[in-house]
Amino acid sequence: MWYAVNTMSGVLFATRTAHEELRRFRERLTPGKVLHLEEVSLVLTPELAQLLQDLLGALLRNEPVRVVPLEAELTTSQAAELLGVSRPYLVRLLEEGEIPYRKVGTHRRVLAKDLLAYLEASKKKGQDLLNELTREGQELGLGYTE
Repeated sequence: MWYAVNTMSGVLFATRTAHEELRRFRERLTPGKVLHLEEVSLVLTPELAQLLQDLLGALLRNEPVRVVPLEAELTTSQAAELLGVSRPYLVRLLEEGEIPYRKVGTHRRVLAKDLLAYLEASKKKGQDLLNELTREGQELGLGYTE
């Protein structure tokens, strides 16, 4: 799963007690657990439990978090910020066809889901290259292990 972690301002925890309460709450978020809020109940699916654990874990580590709908259209500046790259580098990726986009007048727009697909493909490519280098190192007797 991928969650965009980048920019958010403000103080999340006013006290150490609030931080500890959230940590304990996070530990109890398990699949099948039922959450109650007034008269509404929600059974946590494995995916929702994992999402909430990841989100709360990032917040507990004081990592800023941004939640973006997958269908959101982003400007090149917003897209570059989410990827953690410069805007000119992102524009190059767009123009080379690495990430789909559309033009609105003279402005480029990128779907958040297309950024996610690019990140996942890039991560897989990096892992594949690392696996190949490790395999070659093992074949050459350089002492690399997986």
